Amino acid sequence: QVQLVESGGDLVQAGGSLRLSCAASGRTSRTYAMGWFRQAPGKEREFVAAITWHGVGTYYGGSVKGRFTISRDGTKNTVYLQMNSLKPEDTAVYYCAADEKVAIIIQGGDMDYWGKGTLVTVSS
Repeated sequence: QVQLVESGGDLVQAGGSLRLSCAASGRTSRTYAMGWFRQAPGKEREFVAAITWHGVGTYYGGSVKGRFTISRDGTKNTVYLQMNSLKPEDTAVYYCAADEKVAIIIQGGDMDYWGKGTLVTVSS
């Protein structure tokens, strides 16, 4: 079992920055690819970013590319999402996910583990 706990969601003004964290625990969590998704009210879940288990490969959704950066700290078993130049349309609940295969995350497939989410609100 892998447990994922997100944190860092907050209310921020447009143009501001925020960093989300996802702390992973569990016997095999260090070998899992990790990713972020978001879901705004009334909208479908959207892929945000993913990172391979060794941190070498990173992938981004089109709407956040160039503004968001995903990274991971293996010593802390934590994945981060640095969000810059935030826009009101970035408002959503952000979820952390983990899977053995990064391709599953990128494609939005049936991932092995999910966190409960953290709310990001961007005011105009």
